[in-house]
Amino acid sequence: MSKTGIMICGHGSRAKIAEEEFALLAKGLRARYPDTPVEYGFLEYSAPNIHMGLDSLRDQGVTHILAVPGMLFAATHAKNDIPSVLTTYQEKNPGLTVSYGRELGLHPQLIAAFEARILEALGVDHVHDGDLYDTMLVVVGRGTSDTLANAEAARLTRIVTENLGFGWSETVYSGVTFPSVGRGLEMALKLGYKKIVVAPYFLFSGRLIDRIYNYVDKVAETEPDVNFYKALYLADQSHVIDTFMERITEAAEGSLVETTDLMASFKERLARGEVEVHHHHAEYRDPLDDEAGGSGHEHSHDHTHDHSHHHDHSHSHDHGHAHGHHHHHGHSHGHDHGHGHSHGVYKHIAHPNGPRTMIDQGVCCCFMSQFPKEVIDEERALREGLGVAPTVPEKLPGCAPKRKTA
Repeated sequence: MSKTGIMICGHGSRAKIAEEEFALLAKGLRARYPDTPVEYGFLEYSAPNIHMGLDSLRDQGVTHILAVPGMLFAATHAKNDIPSVLTTYQEKNPGLTVSYGRELGLHPQLIAAFEARILEALGVDHVHDGDLYDTMLVVVGRGTSDTLANAEAARLTRIVTENLGFGWSETVYSGVTFPSVGRGLEMALKLGYKKIVVAPYFLFSGRLIDRIYNYVDKVAETEPDVNFYKALYLADQSHVIDTFMERITEAAEGSLVETTDLMASFKERLARGEVEVHHHHAEYRDPLDDEAGGSGHEHSHDHTHDHSHHHDHSHSHDHGHAHGHHHHHGHSHGHDHGHGHSHGVYKHIAHPNGPRTMIDQGVCCCFMSQFPKEVIDEERALREGLGVAPTVPEKLPGCAPKRKTA
């Protein structure tokens, strides 16, 4: 009869602690799969190597191996090196079937784990919108020769920046791409933020983590008026274990797809009544853009945005490794003016470096209604002081006329 086993494939490190932490990950997975053999191995530097882990599974009578890369992004090791090892091994063992899963990626569970580390570094378990507008986030990615893997680190930075509401953010890398950690921190200081969180998006410790923290300490010594916060790497938080389990399930079911079908997802949510179809104009049309398209766009929105006055209170809870939970509270307001359309509520509408700069510059009236009055007054006073006149575009279909400002 067929017997399934799980193989977690790591890169390896010269640092002993990285090996030990990877072993803890395997231990956590074994607790989740008590009736399934779970082994791990590394490409280089560390023991056991991947062949040794595969041999162990084979010797335990496993005939179907679910192999998953223990890596955050799909760079050369996950795309080429590990598949090569697995292919060679299966060719030498024709009685085995090896199913290869995908990298961990920017799974929501990993993003939650990363945010938990950031809040932990700041010494808080929750934030409200606006709490971190005076703080900069510097995310440190591994850095590879793979452009798409590097781009994923930058994408992570943007997601976390908006989720937690940082004032500014930057992505730096400890590997072969740019900007480097040292140069990135030098540039970050020029922005003038007095609180900077440096968060490495790494699974485990090792020499690179030591180097990152050393850079931060070195820069901090020269800038005593700036507070640096060093976030811990992900390690074996429950969120991380959960993500591995999903990748293992994907490999077992053969459910991996090259792209995500956005239309299929939309139709499923539409059938469940989670969204509606609305016909309305574009949310924002730049009055200076002569090539802007027409206004017959079709959009979908959550039901919750269709009320005349809506309060959104969002909470996320993290029950990660050894630090309880965190909350992120959002308080925002949206309005429907009876024009047959509505717009999504943006919780950082009052961000000092954000949408407020578009006030009186061609923003739809429904979008304008989300700005607190004090923000509108501040922006208009600033613009008047700079001698910048407001731009009043032509009336957009379905939108109430805009009132000219004095």
